Amino acid sequence: MNKLLTLVTAAGMAALPFTTHAAAYQEGDVADGGSITGKVTFSGKDPGPKVFKISKNTDVCGTGNREIDFVRVTGGALNDVVVYLDKVKAGKPFPADLAGVELDQKGCEFKPFLGVMRNENKITAVNSDPVLHNIHTYEILGRARKTVFNISQPDPGTITKQIKFKRGVAMKVECDAHDFMHSFVFVARNPYLAVVGEDGTFTIDNVPPGKYTVKAWHGSLKEQKATVEVAANGSASVDFAFKGK
Repeated sequence: MNKLLTLVTAAGMAALPFTTHAAAYQEGDVADGGSITGKVTFSGKDPGPKVFKISKNTDVCGTGNREIDFVRVTGGALNDVVVYLDKVKAGKPFPADLAGVELDQKGCEFKPFLGVMRNENKITAVNSDPVLHNIHTYEILGRARKTVFNISQPDPGTITKQIKFKRGVAMKVECDAHDFMHSFVFVARNPYLAVVGEDGTFTIDNVPPGKYTVKAWHGSLKEQKATVEVAANGSASVDFAFKGK
């Protein structure tokens, strides 16, 4: 691990233009780091789970209907949200557990429903079922999406693919053989992120002093953003409020 010779402040980073040839994130020591905390809430009408009929491979997938709650709300807190700092070019090292991600297809369900991985690392798709699955991943680009890979897995086994995004920050994952299988993977360009807890709270620590754009990403709702300033050894707070129709 290389030490930073110069720790670029967030204000300086924000001024840098984005290009597809942007330098890789630089890991190093952080002097006088602070923290960002907050909560993500949801108000208004909760759309509730989407219901899919299980129409094939019922001996493995189960019978009846499959409910998938794409907008999961717990006591007014929105779950399955990743809060992250945008366009940070240097700072603390990536934690060891933020590397690749493994998606297990078991009982005709993707596990986990929300995964997190580091950009330019590998996603591992495991078929634990004795039936054909076809894992189809899409890079989410606003309201559009672009296929990343589309591979048939007719037998139990594992495939591995490297993910290298230049624009998007997340993937939607589906099974073309079973329309009731859905999952999301957030693809991180820096380690300054947090998956909110069941109560909607989050903490991002060891943040270099400076101004930041903080974004709250959810797989089915429009991304929100805010600006905060972190003082040396200080803390900043930012909340996000999503609303239903």
